[in-house]
Amino acid sequence: QVQLVESGGGLVQAGGSLRLSCTASGIIFNINAMGWYRQAPGKQRELVARITSGGSTNYADSVKGRFTISRDNAKNTVYLQMNSLKPEDTAVYYCNAELRERPWGSLRQYWGQGTQVTVSS
Repeated sequence: QVQLVESGGGLVQAGGSLRLSCTASGIIFNINAMGWYRQAPGKQRELVARITSGGSTNYADSVKGRFTISRDNAKNTVYLQMNSLKPEDTAVYYCNAELRERPWGSLRQYWGQGTQVTVSS
């Protein structure tokens, strides 16, 4: 069983910074990619940033230049450094991992429980 455990959310004023962390544990053969999604009230869940095992990244246009995703493959951990936060960044942030539990297994998606990020104006 794979678990993703997130930490680092909270309340911050506009212009401030937060750093999210997410660690995957359990039976894991390899992790193809990890990422962060967010869901604001009344809105669909959207991709914030994603990073592959090789270090390739992609970001939502709304966070480019402000957020940085990084990854420690040895620790199965992904980070999201969020700077210059805006009230519109307020949402529940979910960690995502695409991984194989076995060498012969298919890629599967796993999600964390979510962490609240609130940016006050």
